[in-house]
Order: sequence, then structure tokens, then C-alpha cells
Amino acid sequence: MRARLLFWSAFWAFLIDQISKYLVVHVMDVAHRGSIEVLPPFLTFRYGENRGINFGLFQGESDAARWILIGLSLVICAVVVVWLSRGRPSRWMLIGGGLLIGGALGNVIDRLIYGYVLDFLNMSCCGINNPFVFNVADIFIFGGAAALILLDGKKPS
Repeated sequence: MRARLLFWSAFWAFLIDQISKYLVVHVMDVAHRGSIEVLPPFLTFRYGENRGINFGLFQGESDAARWILIGLSLVICAVVVVWLSRGRPSRWMLIGGGLLIGGALGNVIDRLIYGYVLDFLNMSCCGINNPFVFNVADIFIFGGAAALILLDGKKPS
């Protein structure tokens, strides 16, 4: 049961991420349209090519940087699987781990296919113009990591 919950959470996170990227980047053609206002000023689709990690940190134009980030993502996925296979993680931890893994693999596939991660979500508010873009995988990675940290069920000593 535990392995299935982890697998299906990762599978759906991966699939939702890849479908969202395909629809916005290829079908809606945001790369050529520049931007698409969805819920202005809060949500705009804006094309981005991320060769680094979240928010463009550690941008690397080299092929070595791309492969290092792919390897790092795969190692993190493996560590999460091993960690969750030990002990008795809660249902929510398994779902969180699956979201993190599915999101990370979604970005790995982008790096393998395109050489970078496709980003398209931009959120701004209250007169603050956010220059950064991200994708659905990033949401899953952040939410999954938060679930693993906050829902581990261990009492502080």
C-alpha cells in the first residue's frame, strides 16, 4: 500500500506538470505570444527557460551544469524513496514524497529534452512586479518538501 501511494502521487504530479507545460508552452504558444494574462495582476503566463534551480539561482549555460542538476535531482528522488521506505511514514508524508519526486522528475525530463526547464507561471501582487517564473513541478516540489518536513509525525525532543 505504501509503495503504491508514493508511486501514484509521483505519477500524477509528473503527469499534471508535463500536461500543463505542453498546453501552455506548445498549445497556447506562450513563447511567441510573450505573455498571457490569466488573472491580472496576480497570475500571468510568461515563458521562461530555467537552466538553474528555482528562481534562476545557479544558472549554468554549460552542458556539465545541466547534467549535474539532473544527477542531483535523481539522487534527491532516490534519497526520498529510501527515507520513506524506512520506518512508518504517514499517508500524508507518502503523498508529499510523491509530489516532490513527481515534480523533480518532471523537471528532469525537461532538462533531458530541451536542455532547460520550461517555466511559465508568474505571480505578482499589490504593486510588486515579480520578475521570476516557475512551473507546476516547482509547486509540487515545494509542497512535497513542506509536507515531508511538517508532517513527519515526530515529536520534538
